[in-house]
Amino acid sequence: MVLHFLIKGRVQGVGFRWFVHREASELDLRGWVRNTEDGDVEVVAAGDMADLAELRASLRSGPRGSRVDHVIEHYLDESEAAELSSFRIEGAW
Repeated sequence: MVLHFLIKGRVQGVGFRWFVHREASELDLRGWVRNTEDGDVEVVAAGDMADLAELRASLRSGPRGSRVDHVIEHYLDESEAAELSSFRIEGAW
């Protein structure tokens, strides 16, 4: 299963990408996380339904110092998972 999440709120400058990377890696999910130009955080994650549900719960709470206002979620076609490898942060220095 492949999911796309858009997390809105105070989610940049608070370690949100690193938090997502740690959570997703512990769940052995494949995919990526990145900041958007609009101040949101975008996540694409592939794995089994139970692990994705755990990631969803983590995204709704976020790391200390963040404030999650909305999590928008979309299912992606399984073909989107073909090019995903171990979970990574995109656009990090």
